[in-house]
Amino acid sequence: MARTLFISDLHLSPERPDILRLFHDWIAGLDAGSTRALYILGDLFEAWVGDDEDDPELLTVPASLRALAERGVPVFTMRGNRDFLFGSGFERASGSRLLEDPARIELQGRSVLLMHGDTLCTDDHDYQAFRARVRDPGWQAAMLSRPLEERRRIAAELRVQSERSTAGKRPEIMDVNPEAVAAAFRDHDVDLIIHGHTHRPAIHESVVDGRPRWRIVLGDWYDYGSVLEADARGGFVLRRLTMPA
Repeated sequence: MARTLFISDLHLSPERPDILRLFHDWIAGLDAGSTRALYILGDLFEAWVGDDEDDPELLTVPASLRALAERGVPVFTMRGNRDFLFGSGFERASGSRLLEDPARIELQGRSVLLMHGDTLCTDDHDYQAFRARVRDPGWQAAMLSRPLEERRRIAAELRVQSERSTAGKRPEIMDVNPEAVAAAFRDHDVDLIIHGHTHRPAIHESVVDGRPRWRIVLGDWYDYGSVLEADARGGFVLRRLTMPA
């Protein structure tokens, strides 16, 4: 039975070759007979500094996605807080379609809202200010005008700053805000949200405006892979992928 698959927060990098191998092995095992579509909801890479990226190990990732698309599996990619500089060049290289955040899709007869998830973390004011800055078209144009090596250095500095900032915050500050979640359900008139970003895989049930609602959080790819499978009957299962031997 063909499944629709959702992943996020892989943070792929040459510095983590085991995860790169797990990703490639998993993608190679997918085909149109088993997979209706693949949705990547942000942070596919640890950092993506522009579509002129020339690191040969990083470029194996869009190549694997293109091969999957050529096997007949539609691939959709959403920008995250690490790869917000995806552009049309990445679309062409990967054979995927870039989705806006949020994106509403129809899945097994129901409307589903897909998000990276960072916009729901409204209690983290420092992060929201950072997000607004780097998502500004002027900031992005200035960034992309810099030489590739300089962009890599800036991205590395931003990661260090992020790690320092995160280390000093209470965990609940970096999780979703319940009112922001309720507003997303209400504003988009959906009963199901799928997102990543928080690295806390779980299926949450709640009631908003008298209606039962579900929020599915995708896991990261650090100690193992994490995939959400949606079957043709409307069921959802979070699965772990074991690391290669």
